[in-house]
Amino acid sequence: MFGKLDSRQMEELLGRQLVGRLGCHANGTTYVVPISYAYKDGYIYCHTAEGLKISILRQEPRVCFQVDNTKDFSNWQSVICWGEFEELKDHAEKWNALSILNARQFPMVPTEKMQINTEWPFVDPDTEDIQGIFFRIRVDDMTGRYEDSGSSGSLTN
Repeated sequence: MFGKLDSRQMEELLGRQLVGRLGCHANGTTYVVPISYAYKDGYIYCHTAEGLKISILRQEPRVCFQVDNTKDFSNWQSVICWGEFEELKDHAEKWNALSILNARQFPMVPTEKMQINTEWPFVDPDTEDIQGIFFRIRVDDMTGRYEDSGSSGSLTN
């Protein structure tokens, strides 16, 4: 069965996933990139470094963000959001974003390959300066779809 996700289901899917795809466009260049994130109160919070993504976002702040949960081709959920990029420059805003990201990402079980280094958790221990670029996307609109075959791969089981 195909269907539309209601607002509660869309919020739940955004809150459960760790990686989404960010789409942005400026000066004839379209860029879609996977990015780790945390969703809270209508905002998608992210951390990154200087590069093409940030260059495009600073030029054109309107973005698209997509996240999904796919068990198999007959059992999936997908949400697409449209919103506006906001770079967080204020120290308090950066700390807030860092705490939201840490609360979402640190409960995950790390592997032996995961390394905590100077780029994570992004705070210089000597100066308490927060490293990298923090931004959020204010979600203005979203839509969600699903397919549920009712089989053992069902998302509702």
